[in-house]
Amino acid sequence: MWLSEIEPGSKVKITDITKVTEVVRRRLLDMGIMEGTVVCMKRLLPFGGPCALEASGQWVGIRRQEAGLIQVEAV
Repeated sequence: MWLSEIEPGSKVKITDITKVTEVVRRRLLDMGIMEGTVVCMKRLLPFGGPCALEASGQWVGIRRQEAGLIQVEAV
């Protein structure tokens, strides 16, 4: 399952971030988001807009195209 497919309010565990670009991967790692991290999808903005995630008490916005490359599993 991909992060972009998750409904708002759902919690998932990240299993694979190797498909995103190195720049995005570095940005996520700098914020403590890596394989094994549990994140909660807070908002999906309309018209293909970005996703708002909560991880370790902080909100992070990422593009929906990038979220479509992050593999997750249900918690």
